[in-house]
Amino acid sequence: MQRSLRNVLVVSFGFLLLFTAFGGLQNLQSSLYSEDGMGVATLSSLYGAVLLSSMLLPPILIKQCGCKWTIVGSMCCYVAFSLGNFQASWFTLIPTSVLLGLGAAPLWSAQCTYLTVLGTWHAEKTGQLGKDVVNQYFGIFFLIFQSSGVWGNLISSLVFGQTPTGESVSEEQLESCGARDCLMVSAALNSTQGPSQPLIYMLLSVYTVSGVLAILLIAIFLEPLEDFESSRKEEQGKPTPFWTTLLSTFRLLRDGRLRLLVLLPLYSGLQQGFISGAVTHLSCIITLLLWHPRPTQMAAFFLLPSLWGLSDAVWQTQNNALYGVLFEKKKEAAFANYRLWEALGFVIAFGYSSFLCVSTKLYILLGTLTVAMLAYGLVEYQESRKIIKVLAAGEARQPAEERAQSEL
Repeated sequence: MQRSLRNVLVVSFGFLLLFTAFGGLQNLQSSLYSEDGMGVATLSSLYGAVLLSSMLLPPILIKQCGCKWTIVGSMCCYVAFSLGNFQASWFTLIPTSVLLGLGAAPLWSAQCTYLTVLGTWHAEKTGQLGKDVVNQYFGIFFLIFQSSGVWGNLISSLVFGQTPTGESVSEEQLESCGARDCLMVSAALNSTQGPSQPLIYMLLSVYTVSGVLAILLIAIFLEPLEDFESSRKEEQGKPTPFWTTLLSTFRLLRDGRLRLLVLLPLYSGLQQGFISGAVTHLSCIITLLLWHPRPTQMAAFFLLPSLWGLSDAVWQTQNNALYGVLFEKKKEAAFANYRLWEALGFVIAFGYSSFLCVSTKLYILLGTLTVAMLAYGLVEYQESRKIIKVLAAGEARQPAEERAQSEL
């Protein structure tokens, strides 16, 4: 197996183990800890910390610790959050969620930087286009990583499914389902009984073990990025000043392309906060606006999430690869910006989750997606113009060189 591909698989399976635990636990926060809104407050604190972390920490940690050990240290923050859930209270969940949030931005920035540098290194070695290899590596990563949602929810379903309930759903409750669901109106109609404490402890134990295995996998088997960047470091010259590194996330916002692209990660955060390829997303949003859910429509409950997941896999893969290709020389700051705006989307989504109707949330997604795709199209147009100018300059130079040779 290729050396670079082996490291891509190590990163991918490490994130699979980690987010099998975190994804499943995140999806249950608002259900397990609904009293006084503690679950939603936990998630809001988490992504608020991600927002703060994205502004400052990723470039510094990646520069000082390297991508590998930044990933390992950040993963420890996720395990700490799992441990905090064993004694769930405001005094354990909020601090550990903030700790997780502070580690999340460096984790994702380091992962994206690692795959981008690895893909570029492999492309130079084999004579391929860098963007093609980077796209391929992100595709492999998200192919493996996105299945974490399946395994995390499957584990929680198997554990909590040991105490099934067979309550019927009244017609009054059905009238408040789907896009017409407004929590202020329908909260009194819902009477779901939570799982027992022993089952919660069992689930948390499984998730914690999964997180620890992720840390061990990365720490033992992942090669440091410095092994691939040795030749590049010799060309870099003197080190970058500390304050320049600290502010690099904000300095990159001076690039007009990045300002146009910020809606892509912002929409990513909004839609993941809402549910967890643009055309399929658009189709799903419209369907959800028009659909009136009924217990007999079981196929639709599986089809819609499957289509959403399919489009989200394309969305995540292409967005990350796009940032890596466009800002290849400022990778750390670019991916920190990506997580910054994605975290802002999460914070906004969780902030309005408890008082807006589902239909309003869907219209917000629809509007954000439309504007984001228009801005993305403008960036693609600008980049294509640059390529045309370069090709035109090369073609104009070639006849002049031929004339010079003929005169000789």
